[in-house]
Amino acid sequence: MTAAKPLSRFFSGNRVIWLLAAVAVVFLTAGIVIARFIESPADAAAKVAPPEAGLITVPVENRVIANDVSLRADVLYDESVAVAIDTTDISGPPVVTGQVPEVGTTIDAASVVLEVAGRPVIALPGELPAYRTLRVGVSGPDVLQLKQALASLGINPGNVESDVYDAATVAAVDQLYVAAGYPSPAASDEDAAALQSARDGLRSAKDMLSEAETALTTAAGGAPQSVRMEAQRVVNDAQRALNQAVATRDTPQPAALEGEAPVSPQSLQDAVDSAQEALDIAIAARDEANAGTGTSSEVTARDNARAAVEQAQADLDTALESTMTALPAAEVVYFSNLPRRVDQVQTKRGTTLSGSTPFMSVSGADVVVEGSLAASDAELLEVGMTGTFPVPDGGGTITGTVSEIVAATESEAPEGEDGGEGEGGDSATSSRFTVTFVPEGLTEEQIAVLLGQNIKITVPVSSTGEEVLAVPAAALTAGSGGESRIERAASDGTTALVTVETGLAADGFVQIVSSEQPLSASDQVVVGK
Repeated sequence: MTAAKPLSRFFSGNRVIWLLAAVAVVFLTAGIVIARFIESPADAAAKVAPPEAGLITVPVENRVIANDVSLRADVLYDESVAVAIDTTDISGPPVVTGQVPEVGTTIDAASVVLEVAGRPVIALPGELPAYRTLRVGVSGPDVLQLKQALASLGINPGNVESDVYDAATVAAVDQLYVAAGYPSPAASDEDAAALQSARDGLRSAKDMLSEAETALTTAAGGAPQSVRMEAQRVVNDAQRALNQAVATRDTPQPAALEGEAPVSPQSLQDAVDSAQEALDIAIAARDEANAGTGTSSEVTARDNARAAVEQAQADLDTALESTMTALPAAEVVYFSNLPRRVDQVQTKRGTTLSGSTPFMSVSGADVVVEGSLAASDAELLEVGMTGTFPVPDGGGTITGTVSEIVAATESEAPEGEDGGEGEGGDSATSSRFTVTFVPEGLTEEQIAVLLGQNIKITVPVSSTGEEVLAVPAAALTAGSGGESRIERAASDGTTALVTVETGLAADGFVQIVSSEQPLSASDQVVVGK
């Protein structure tokens, strides 16, 4: 007991020293053990021998080879256009008074797209915009377009080959307004006043003609009956006086009484001559009364009156044409094809339209997929080809048919947009093309998901159609004559060159159409050494 106590005091007094010594021993032992498993880079390199050189081979495959063109495209309604009207011919402010469409509304032919100042704006099919008011007598391609549009609605505009706005066109336009539920445009106050004035002028001209014809009839018929009878009576009296004078002259005269002068024969003859002159004057007066005073002035007056009536009738016809139904430019808007869908509305009831500022935007009623491609990729596509694209959120895969390939305008070639896969964008807009696809069998739900989306559409431009023998492009080499060859590796490590005919290439593989020696799937070909 006595000897143990000093030893215990020795350990307890140096506890820290002993603890440090134990830790040092543990780390020393661990270091020795780990060092046995650690090898320096120099030792490792010394122990590793270089591998033996060998061939890198891959098997010949059976696979379908297809060459595709892929592009980013937007899903939208086709042919979006802004709609505006010419308000210069509207009397008063062009205030929107009704018929404001809602977004999504379908616009058909003959439908009213807006009401301005109480008058309709009617949609019709056609390429030319309405640039003038059409009235009776005007002609041109816009009249021909109107007639063809009316005919397409089942309204008869007359001769659809004629470009003249005539009475038949007026009747057809009246029917158009009936179909739209509005009265035909009324004539202006000026035109109505001109029509009334023309009617009054014709009435006055006809009255003047009647008076001229009466005066001519009177002049051609001579003096009145009473005047003619009086003239005849004077002739008769003069004739009796002449007869009496002749009888007196020819009757022997009795002897003169005493104191009286005898009657001289000369005096008797003078009495006869005087009676004859009186008769001649009476006869001339009677003839003048029967013949009248002449009609030359009356004929001239009648002819002038007839010309005045003809001119008044022409003026009335012109005035009538001015009041016949016209088609104001502000009451019609033409679309290249119908129906259309309203995309945006930039006006509301009570708004005053400003000049030719668009009041809404419309698009076609059909959904299309539209994207841009570099010319090199666009050359691979043709109208009628089909492509596929996925509907987001697992909505299936849709097939679209190429309907149009046109040179892109500057606004249609976004900066930095790529063409097909692997092709960079081209800054020259003339080297880019807009490709339009028409999707098939879209449901309303799919349309709701896709509209406004930018999707990737893939178009197979060439394909083997079925599995063919194919090798990686790296397996092909060119012979001295330019022929294509592969190097086939045998199981014993030997190789042999085989001349082949190649076909379609895509995705790093090349079709083997035929080979100089039989070649089958799983044969090993060399792609590297």
